Amino acid sequence: MPTNTARRLSALQRFLESEASAGLLLMAVAALAMVVANSPAAPVYFAALHAPVAGLDVLHWINDGLMAVFFLLVGLEIKREVLDGQLSTASSRVLPGIAALGGILSPALIFVAFNFGDATAVRGWAVPAATDVAFALGVMSLLGSRVPISLKIFLTALAIVDDLAAVLIVAVFYTADLNPLALLGAAATMAALVVMNRLKVQRLAPYVLAGAVLWVFVLQSGVHATIAGVLLALTVPLRKSGQETDDPASPLHRLEHGAAPWVAFLVLPVFGFANAGVSLAGVSVGSLLAPIPLGVAAGLFLGKQAGVLATSWLAIRMGWASLPDQASWRQFYGVALLCGIGFTMSLFIGLLAYSDPHLQEATKLGVIVGSLASGLAGWLVLRLTPPSTNPVAYPPREVGEGDHAEHGGGGSAAPAVMTGIQDGAARVRADPSTASRRSPSPSLRSGEDHQDSGQEKGPGVSPEA
Repeated sequence: MPTNTARRLSALQRFLESEASAGLLLMAVAALAMVVANSPAAPVYFAALHAPVAGLDVLHWINDGLMAVFFLLVGLEIKREVLDGQLSTASSRVLPGIAALGGILSPALIFVAFNFGDATAVRGWAVPAATDVAFALGVMSLLGSRVPISLKIFLTALAIVDDLAAVLIVAVFYTADLNPLALLGAAATMAALVVMNRLKVQRLAPYVLAGAVLWVFVLQSGVHATIAGVLLALTVPLRKSGQETDDPASPLHRLEHGAAPWVAFLVLPVFGFANAGVSLAGVSVGSLLAPIPLGVAAGLFLGKQAGVLATSWLAIRMGWASLPDQASWRQFYGVALLCGIGFTMSLFIGLLAYSDPHLQEATKLGVIVGSLASGLAGWLVLRLTPPSTNPVAYPPREVGEGDHAEHGGGGSAAPAVMTGIQDGAARVRADPSTASRRSPSPSLRSGEDHQDSGQEKGPGVSPEA
């Protein structure tokens, strides 16, 4: 029979292959959108995006409706990884957490420096702060085994923290005038979802139906409608996976499995095709050097690599974390460059930051240039860097008393769009006999979310979280 470590490695490999496929598809769709937007079919393309359908135009349905499903998956992944996966212990969160923080602050500061004094332009400060992990893993897939799996794990863990920050940024900084009545309806629907969770409702249909109602209320409330997806994810019960790659009885795992392929191969490609089409008519060097596109491109290409690399170096230098296993600093730098691929979330935040179509187009131009430069530079660095034999483990683990490798747990094996890395597989050394041990942080266990302990460990979002 296969060992737990082997099962987790197999699940990890399936995820990475699926994630890379989704990233490659997203690249192709973005390129197609650019071609169409600069072809004789451009008028039809732009007219179709603004065609009215049931009170909203097609572009709004994509950005407010389909992307809510994307944010639902992001929320499910964040919850699973924090409670039962890659980020379930304090030590496993140090390096990706600090790197993500540096990768958010540095690009934002660079963008503000280019647009300082322009109150309208500076609203886009968060545009270069995002990382598109599907795109980045797609680039990595072109390099085969030259990139150690520990760096792919680090990148996806960083993306979890990055996504959480992006959700908070959208909710706090890009909220329009609030509608108290709609907010009240959203609060009542959210309360109903929490009650269902507390009553241990295991069927997904009630959660999905209530989530649709929640989306309508949030859409009318002034808060961006995609936040409804994250709120719904918080109430879907999670049952700890234990020794398996996932728990088929866990509602969260089932919903994540069901949503992931649709998001990877429908939602994101449709979003990319609808939003990456930028007309290059009249675009010149001067256009690229305007404050907004230059600030976005510089933030993604320069700010991301500087922030991720500097904060990671500091964390490792101070002994708070270790360099990912089998990775060299040069390879790590290549991954820091890939963090500058901000495509999906950067485009999304740009649409929220500016209502002026001209500023939106300028933002898209900066996102495309910065992401392209980061992707090419990261691929080149990783392609020219020989494999490392660095034995340093990633990350330093907190091993509980009596904790054995064969009892390690892991996250879902779903081919998720942002992360599906298994907690146990994330620490596998070159020698399988030294497979890492897992000791989930007690502070992260809430309610009956981890019933295997036989007792409740404090209040939580729900009995099964």
